[in-house]
Amino acid sequence: VGGLAEASVREARVRVRSALLQLGFELDEFALTVNLAPADLKKSGGAFDLAIAAGALAALGAFPPEALDGVVLLGELSLSGAIRPVRGVLPALMGASERGFRRAIVPEDNGSEAACVRAVETATARNLEELIRHFSGTEPLPRAVRSEAAPRVVRPRLADLADVRGQHGARRALEIAAAGHHNVLMIGPPGSGKTMLARRLPTIMVPLAFEEALEVTAIHSVAGLLSPELGLVTERPFRAPHHTVSTAGLVGGGEPVRPGEVSLAHHGCLFLDELCELRRAVLEALRQPLEDGHIALCRARVRTTFPARPLFVAAANPCPCGYAGDPRRHCACGAERIRAYRERLSGPLLDRIDVHVALPPVETADLHAGRPGEGSEAVQNRVVAARAAQEARYRSGETDALVNTAISPRALARVGALDAPGSELLIAATNRLGLSARAHDRVIRLARTIADLHGSTAVRSTHVAEAIGLRRFDRGTTSAAA
Repeated sequence: VGGLAEASVREARVRVRSALLQLGFELDEFALTVNLAPADLKKSGGAFDLAIAAGALAALGAFPPEALDGVVLLGELSLSGAIRPVRGVLPALMGASERGFRRAIVPEDNGSEAACVRAVETATARNLEELIRHFSGTEPLPRAVRSEAAPRVVRPRLADLADVRGQHGARRALEIAAAGHHNVLMIGPPGSGKTMLARRLPTIMVPLAFEEALEVTAIHSVAGLLSPELGLVTERPFRAPHHTVSTAGLVGGGEPVRPGEVSLAHHGCLFLDELCELRRAVLEALRQPLEDGHIALCRARVRTTFPARPLFVAAANPCPCGYAGDPRRHCACGAERIRAYRERLSGPLLDRIDVHVALPPVETADLHAGRPGEGSEAVQNRVVAARAAQEARYRSGETDALVNTAISPRALARVGALDAPGSELLIAATNRLGLSARAHDRVIRLARTIADLHGSTAVRSTHVAEAIGLRRFDRGTTSAAA
């Protein structure tokens, strides 16, 4: 096997030889050469096995060689000839369809995800015997079931925003974040509900569209996280890695390159708890994907780009002990220790987080309140309406983005024009707080989202005032009591 193949690909000769021997084909008397072109691109994994075996069978006369013309074959072989599932089938077929391929054969366990690529007529096979009968014309392979739309799995809500007691300001901040896809940082003492709120954010986000589901499924397929029975991911992903996560684990890496948590949370929610406990290099690696919506990973031989546009939610304590500014508990940290702790979050990273919200300790009266807060369904309805207004506004514009956070500066100047009082308020806040140009634009984007939630076509001073209030770190405060 030639063509810059790694060990798992070179071992295909053993798997293919054994599988063909089970069918009565002995290769010892033949000289078989397999060329994996292009030669300068490194190959990895067992997905080449099925194509190699099919080529060998055609050369040995098991079926006409022209039967393989224009067919994509993906699958790993066991020593007995069974065809095993492989990762990355969905993106592979999407790429093949762009290159004009219209037929494919994949393992049976990959059939559900392969059927999502409607431009390719996909069949599934369990073993090499079925493959031979198919190409010989005696028994066609079964077709992968196609899905005309993304099926929405209806499940009872195991987590609901109604579970959260008190924290009305944080609930409002999450609603705004979900409506305009704004990144959020929550600061508060232990037990104030930061994690509970973050885990309920996906319940108020808009349902996953079919095109978004395809992208999410493709990423999870590459990562090997797609179960055979799932086929298409229909719910927004929620990823919450531990604060000891490495840089490669967060943004991707390895050999071969695999997507990291920021890509696995694409079109979903990426939650980082104990944000200040993450290593500085890991935190700074987030800056580029949060700004650009993708992550480019460069290695010696290959450059890989993964989409990375999650709704980023982070939680942190105001100090190492967690009780700075808490009126009930004494903070044991000195001023210098608190300052060093807060400086772990760089200014450029904070600039990329639109919403800064402080969570005070939950009041005892709220914990024992008989009436729950507003549920996720009611909040989600407002979020869906606000997002629909954005999509209607931007589909006919000069930008491909459909949410306020992703539109171009030119589009923002057009749709985010402030009324006179709002403009004066923002100028005063910019001068007083020393807002950067990026923070200035993010306030306008926030105000535009708030106006959408209110059903207003104009951005008014009240919307600007609420947006400025959501930029707490710009005022140099991180405690819940500030």
